[in-house]
Amino acid sequence: MISAASRPYIDASVPVLREHGLAITTTFYRNMFAAHPELTNLFNMGNQAAGKQQQSLASAVFAYAANIDNAAALGPVVRRIVHKHASVGIKAEHYPIVGHHLLGAIKEVLGEAATPELIAAWAEAYGSLATLLVDAERAMYDEAGVAAGETRAMRVTGVTRESETVLSIRLVPEDGAPLPPFAAGQYVSVAVDFGDGRRQLRQYSLSDAPGQDSLRISVKREDGAGGMPAGTVSNWIHANVKPGSVLQVTHPFGEFTPDTESIDPVVLLSAGVGITPMIAALNRIAQANPERRVIFAHAAVDAAHHAHQADIAAAKARMPYLHVVTFYEEVDGDAGALPGRMDLARLPGWPLSETNVYMCGPLPFMQEQWNALLAAGAPAERLHREVFGPDLLDNLL
Repeated sequence: MISAASRPYIDASVPVLREHGLAITTTFYRNMFAAHPELTNLFNMGNQAAGKQQQSLASAVFAYAANIDNAAALGPVVRRIVHKHASVGIKAEHYPIVGHHLLGAIKEVLGEAATPELIAAWAEAYGSLATLLVDAERAMYDEAGVAAGETRAMRVTGVTRESETVLSIRLVPEDGAPLPPFAAGQYVSVAVDFGDGRRQLRQYSLSDAPGQDSLRISVKREDGAGGMPAGTVSNWIHANVKPGSVLQVTHPFGEFTPDTESIDPVVLLSAGVGITPMIAALNRIAQANPERRVIFAHAAVDAAHHAHQADIAAAKARMPYLHVVTFYEEVDGDAGALPGRMDLARLPGWPLSETNVYMCGPLPFMQEQWNALLAAGAPAERLHREVFGPDLLDNLL
């Protein structure tokens, strides 16, 4: 991936990035947005305000340096990033801008320690990664038949309250053309233009099976807590979207696609709004093979925050070998729900070495389940997860 001459400088960067990575990425974003304010339209500015995106990029740079010769580790992460970039419309011309300001931030923070040889090595490494991403994203746009950044007008045909904080929204193409194909587990980006000139995109999982007469997304209202600001886009959608509204929506992307077509047993684990891609997978399995053995476990705060209960009830009516286990942190007479956090020991057993497990939810939830499954003897290649937001490289750190 990089030359033998540059590799020692990249290897030597690992401890430096551990120490100064956050300062470098904070400087990078500050300088890039000052020079190119139009790029704020491509970034989640809520995550910027909370510092999550800066920390994520610091982690990404460190992970790349630490794994630069480990194609097996980097490959799945690169695919994940490519799908995310395609969903927000990253273009080839964005990469030189990012590279210029990233190298500039390294120089600014490290000062004399940023020798010409070190900067040249990182320029080579960044150029190699950028070429890889540009080529993969171009192929993805071509396969989807869309241009980078292209959105499509979709009319809202229905809005359903799924829980205290989640609305599901049905969408059809405004021009009457066919719906785009997708696989259960994928997502679309919704672009919202605000009156002050800002444009923001957010990804929302498609929450129903393919093959319907409409797309469905489920949007959690982010009220803001724990240092995170309230969600600008999610609150706007909850306050403004109704039947007849028109939203700008991208083509579906995403590499997290649970196996919905085979007859093999499968385990679907979710927490919070992470239930949405799992519902799409469950609904597709109910269509394709309703007699398949499925364990569907979900964790929520309480019944009021448990979305898509109607979908689960409908699947249970169709699927005789569906095992549903629900955990509520706050149980108040909720029949059938187990108290507390999800506990794998309270799920029906399954052959760990032969069964794929898919999980989606907050990062701590997935880390906990992942580690518990590994400790129980599940092979890592049987474990799959969907990661939202700035935690894409957690598994490399």
